[in-house]
Amino acid sequence: MEHSRSQGWERLVAEVAERTADLKRVQAEYARYRERVRRDRLAVREIAVANVLRGLLPVLDVVDAARAQEPATPGLTEIAAVLYAQVGGLGLVAFGEVGEPFDPVCHEALVHHVCPTAARPVCTAVLRPGYRVGDVLLRPAAVEVTGPA
Repeated sequence: MEHSRSQGWERLVAEVAERTADLKRVQAEYARYRERVRRDRLAVREIAVANVLRGLLPVLDVVDAARAQEPATPGLTEIAAVLYAQVGGLGLVAFGEVGEPFDPVCHEALVHHVCPTAARPVCTAVLRPGYRVGDVLLRPAAVEVTGPA
């Protein structure tokens, strides 16, 4: 009788250990699932934000052109300020500065001037700013480049 009780106890302990291992596997699987869902949600959000911002780039271009061609009226100034604050809050960053080294990944050279004394191609004029959100390039900067032949 003592022997059968011992075997029953060992079987019960083994079953508890097996169920505990199963529970740990399910918990780990659920944790991986939650992390995957979180990453997927972030990726979908980033794609959606990038698509919305890409659609607003022509609006930013028109606002910039209006500000460059007309005297700054209070209405235009306010619209531009609110627009840039909102897109900046979504992570939009403009780039393209005179003097930057030319990078074909993020710059689009529309004009190239040859300068025999130049060591490397440099942006000498920004014709249209480029934009990125996070690591995503929405549009390359259209630039004028001066560099070696």
